[in-house]
Amino acid sequence: MSSPIERPKHFTMLRELQLADLFTLGNAACGMGSVFFAMFYVAGRDPADFFVAAALAPAAFLFDVLDGRIARWRHQHSALGRELDSLADIISFGVGPAVLAFAAGLRGGWDLAVLIYFVCCGVSRLARFNVTAEQLSAGSDKVAYFEGTPIPTSVLLTAVLAWCAAQERIGDALPGGVWSLGPADLHPLVLLFALSGTLMVSKALHIPKI
Repeated sequence: MSSPIERPKHFTMLRELQLADLFTLGNAACGMGSVFFAMFYVAGRDPADFFVAAALAPAAFLFDVLDGRIARWRHQHSALGRELDSLADIISFGVGPAVLAFAAGLRGGWDLAVLIYFVCCGVSRLARFNVTAEQLSAGSDKVAYFEGTPIPTSVLLTAVLAWCAAQERIGDALPGGVWSLGPADLHPLVLLFALSGTLMVSKALHIPKI
């Protein structure tokens, strides 16, 4: 008589998460919190909401740093962890800064095109890293360098936006003003997002991984 088929237990996936994965999810939670508070700011114009949204970016960065260190400390590297890390990063350091920029007043037609470009560069950079990580690690358990700037560097863009808010230079008072180019407007400040996205997808730029 054949033995009965053992069915997976409820919440099996959650049971299999490692400690580092929980910190990765903390990263994603901070990213989504940033998005929500940026939306609260758009709806209610309470400066506190904007600053909370901006503050959640470095909090996400801290979780991102800790999950990698915990994984190395416990020797628990996995394909699942790598995918979770990338998905969390695109929320916290791709979508989050783009939504905060929109809330700050980067809403011209060209602004939106640049912000979409920025997020797409972030997605492309993370996908490329995932498929080339084995090659870049050169047989070790650690990647030697990044091709292009890591997406968490976008926390610097969030810092710039927070500084603008502290100086009451958001909305119609954004540094650089606004340019009318053809059918749409562009705020020069958004070019920082274009630069960041371009650096992320550069294959010629090698950043040593510490």
